[in-house]
Amino acid sequence: MRCWRVRRPGPIDGGPLHAERTSVPEPGPGELVVRVLACGVCRTDLHVAEGDLPVHRAGVVPGHEVVGEVVTVGQGAEEGFAVGDRVGIAWLRHTCGECKFCLRGAENLCPHSAYTGWDADGGYAEFTCVPAAYALRLPAGYSDADTAPLLCAGIIGYRALLRAAVPPGGRLGIYGFGGSAHIAAQMAAAQGAQVHVMTRDPAARELATALGAASVRGAADPPPVLLDSAILFAPVGELVPPALAALDRGGILAIAGIHLSDIPALNYQRHLFQEREIRSVTANTRADALEFLAFADEHRIHLTTHGYSLDMADRALIDLAHGRFTGAAVLVP
Repeated sequence: MRCWRVRRPGPIDGGPLHAERTSVPEPGPGELVVRVLACGVCRTDLHVAEGDLPVHRAGVVPGHEVVGEVVTVGQGAEEGFAVGDRVGIAWLRHTCGECKFCLRGAENLCPHSAYTGWDADGGYAEFTCVPAAYALRLPAGYSDADTAPLLCAGIIGYRALLRAAVPPGGRLGIYGFGGSAHIAAQMAAAQGAQVHVMTRDPAARELATALGAASVRGAADPPPVLLDSAILFAPVGELVPPALAALDRGGILAIAGIHLSDIPALNYQRHLFQEREIRSVTANTRADALEFLAFADEHRIHLTTHGYSLDMADRALIDLAHGRFTGAAVLVP
């Protein structure tokens, strides 16, 4: 089969990904082998390729927004899935189930957790494996290409909304407007929030306007109203101070990325006083995934996707790094 591996993490323009041919994987106990139908291109893949996230597995195949078809069912996985089932593979791949975090329903904080496309090979390939306990049933009514971004961009957007704790009818600010943000904005609006978008990209501003944002401004510009909550999707620490300054009393800023550049010094009175909060977002639980996919099944989410062949995976990551598309890129083998 064809696949891409991160051979030498480094700047994406320097070619850290290497295309190769290898054997179709065999399932371990409790695993499924899946033929990849589509795989989203996530900024986390870029962080793995460039080395912003430290290497967990040398030569890993990236990709964790996988829509696929089960082709082999491993021993112990027979009760849940059958050959021909359409399944999703997301970022979270394993948790211990025994630590204090797992036992209290916070498996996203499990210190023994493992992740698709970081600890184990992912979806930049024609075939991949997934533990059946972490494979996801998919909502109907979406194409394979449109479903793929739901499996990370959508799930993380959902988790970020939970962490931002937008009050009923509240005002939400979104900083950065890529794959996850354009899904989260639609979820927030469906829940009754007023959405204000701050982004530097003119095409992203057009998309935000088309999706019904109450206001659209530059990345660090103040919104026209004070915000009850905000989510920072752009991995840019310099946006933390203006996002905090835009919050009303008691406002919450959730930082959605797995990687963030350094945050400048904060002024306590301007940025944190009056019970403003900063919260990080760390991965997701399987419950988050199930709740979000149920939401996507009930509410039609508009996905802006750009297709690339598997042979163009390196180009897709380069285009992501340079902001050459809005929405989400998807590899279609």
